[in-house]
Amino acid sequence: MATATESDNRGSRPASPPGEGSLTIAPEDYSLLSDLYELTMAACYCGEGLDDRPASFELFVRKLPKNFGYLIAMGLAQAFEYLHNFRFTPEQISSLQSTGIFAKVSDKFWSTLENARFTGDVWALPEGTAVFPNEPLLRVEAPFWQAQVVETYLLNTLNYQTLVGTRAARIRDVAGPSATILEFGTRRAFSPQGSMWGARSAIAGGMNSTSNVLAALKLGRKPSGTMAHSLVMALTATEGSEMQAFRAFHHYFPGAPLLIDTYDTVEAARQLADRLLDGDMEVAGVRIDSGDLAKLSKQVKELLPDARIFVSGDLDEWEIAKLKAENCPIDGYGVGTKLVTGSPVNGVYKIVEIDGMPVMKKSSGKVTYPGRKQIFRRYEGGKQVGDRLGLASEEPQPGETPMLQLLYRKGKPVHSPDTLEAIGDRTQNTVASLPDSARQLDDPTPPPVEISESLQALTQKTQEKYNLL
Repeated sequence: MATATESDNRGSRPASPPGEGSLTIAPEDYSLLSDLYELTMAACYCGEGLDDRPASFELFVRKLPKNFGYLIAMGLAQAFEYLHNFRFTPEQISSLQSTGIFAKVSDKFWSTLENARFTGDVWALPEGTAVFPNEPLLRVEAPFWQAQVVETYLLNTLNYQTLVGTRAARIRDVAGPSATILEFGTRRAFSPQGSMWGARSAIAGGMNSTSNVLAALKLGRKPSGTMAHSLVMALTATEGSEMQAFRAFHHYFPGAPLLIDTYDTVEAARQLADRLLDGDMEVAGVRIDSGDLAKLSKQVKELLPDARIFVSGDLDEWEIAKLKAENCPIDGYGVGTKLVTGSPVNGVYKIVEIDGMPVMKKSSGKVTYPGRKQIFRRYEGGKQVGDRLGLASEEPQPGETPMLQLLYRKGKPVHSPDTLEAIGDRTQNTVASLPDSARQLDDPTPPPVEISESLQALTQKTQEKYNLL
């Protein structure tokens, strides 16, 4: 007979492992997903009476990853979700106090956290927009302590999604508009949360769908995928042959692509072709996940001329470009590991103004430009020909378009977030507008970014004021 305790616990969630609580992130946890120094600095600002001074921070990259001629800004929707949920619960404040780290901070720091809400403005590039070195992806204008504390989370989501979105845009650019491209990166992403963001930014960057079921359903998409080798091996062992395994799979998923490289790719295609002739099986598509994809895809196409060929296996934009150059009869690609990992986007978040006073950094190799800035983009014949990085107070010159937009005002979004379809369209139009030199995969050259005379003058003045020359 079950005890009262056992009966009461039926249907409840299992307890966390001993010594460790759940590390799953909920929206109410967002504010503590921060580097410690954000909070220690905020405590200092409160103690020194600087916490409510208006301040501006900008998020930008100093240089592009190797062999990148551009970046595509992504992650803004999740940044705004974070700002909307920005607050500290009594339990969180108690946990911070229990660390002993903040034993000497002022009472004002704790009252500030108790009443915390993000009340600032955010100027940003809409998702799907190209950005180049030293150009801000976004600018936060808020009370000093708020603008400081949000740094870690904003960098986390914008850096990662910009990386994946840019890789997806490059892959789509190489593969062409008609290819089917699926995101397969969940098992290689850096975390479960990263896999969700990776799937989102991959689709926004130009991919058709994702194999991540949770991400697809949350994004209002249908998940995509085929099968793994384990199913073919298991059913071959139990059903008697690889063809029987294919037949069994098609019984439950008619017309689904068949994975044909478990044993011998060409032999599998030959046997499928024989069964097509006999009217014993229908084959709409096949997937090849290993081997010489160029050679195998051509051999398979000769045997199965009407089947769509889908390939996967450590693909990236360079591998797809090689396959395209060899005129391979490939209809689609599955891209995973190299999409969601690889060269990081090293975005930084730096203060540029406090209480109307421009500030800058002069560290070796890490100089920043002072003041609130705007990107003025120039087009000729529908192509980007260069940018001018100037002060936010400057007016655009003839033929220039200001790129940073006020998207979050006084702690609230200015308008509804863009749909993935809208972001995807903007991404494709953005990439199409780039010069060929920026789109090439090897040794690309970004469009030039000119520093305006006003920004140069402010930089000189700020250096003189703080003896930074």
